[in-house]
Amino acid sequence: MSDWLFGGVAARCRAPLRGLLFWGLVACAAIGARPAHAAEDKVERLQITDPYIELHTGPGRGYPVFFVAPRGEWIGITLRHTDWYKVRTEGGKEGWVHRRQLETTLTEAGGQKTFRDLVVDDYLLRKLELGGGWGRFKKEPMLKIWTGYRLSDTLSVEGTLGQVQGVFSGTDFWHVNLNVEPWSDRRLSPFFGVGFGRFKNVPNQSLVSSIVTDAKLANVGLGVRYYITDRFVLRADYSIYTAFVADTRSTEYRAITGGLSFFFQ
Repeated sequence: MSDWLFGGVAARCRAPLRGLLFWGLVACAAIGARPAHAAEDKVERLQITDPYIELHTGPGRGYPVFFVAPRGEWIGITLRHTDWYKVRTEGGKEGWVHRRQLETTLTEAGGQKTFRDLVVDDYLLRKLELGGGWGRFKKEPMLKIWTGYRLSDTLSVEGTLGQVQGVFSGTDFWHVNLNVEPWSDRRLSPFFGVGFGRFKNVPNQSLVSSIVTDAKLANVGLGVRYYITDRFVLRADYSIYTAFVADTRSTEYRAITGGLSFFFQ
C-alpha cells in the first residue's frame, strides 16, 4: 500500500518537473538566440547611390580593390578605422570603403546618410597628449616638448620643458599651464593658457662677469590646434614669459612655437 502511494506521488511530481525542465530549455534557447539578433540589428544598412563603390582589402588606399558594389545594392557597416569603414554586401563580400564614397548613401528610412567627420570622435575622446616643436625665444632658436591631460571638454593641464641655445647664453625652463579650449570639438581649435614655472639662464663661460640667473617664471599663451588625421595634431602658439629675476626686477620674453603632437585615450 505504501509503495503504491509513494509511487503515485513520485509519478505526479515527475510530470511537473519534466514540464518545468522543458520550458526552461526553451527559455534558455530563446535567451541565447537574442544576442545574435541584437548584434545583427546593430549593423547599419545603407543603399549605394553612386554608380559604384570600391571595396579594398584593408583600411587604406595602398590596399588593392577586390570588389565593386553597384548602385542600388545594400551594404552594412560593421567596423570603422579612422576614415575607413568595413562594409558587408548583400552577397557576403566584406571590404573597406573610404568615408567619401559613403557620403551619398541612403538610409533604410530613405534619407541621405550624414557622415559627420566621425574620425573626429577619436580626437574628442583624447585624454593624454604628447608633443614637441621648434620655435624662437627672443629671436633665438628654441626646442620645446609638452604633455597634456584633459580634465574636461574645455579644460586641460599641460607641462612643458624648453631649451634655448643663444649666441651668448643658454636657457632652460619649465612651466605648468591650465589651458582653456572653448571649441575643442572642432578640427581647428584655438586655446588660451596661463601658468607658472622656473627659468634658468647660463651665460657662456667666455663672457666676463657671467652670472647664472635662476628665477621664477610666469607665462600666458595663445595658440591653435589643427587635427590632421588618425592621432596627430598640428599646433602653433605664441607665449609671453615673465622671469622674476629679483624682488623689484623682472624680464619679459616673447616666444613662438610650431610643432606636432600625438594623443591617445
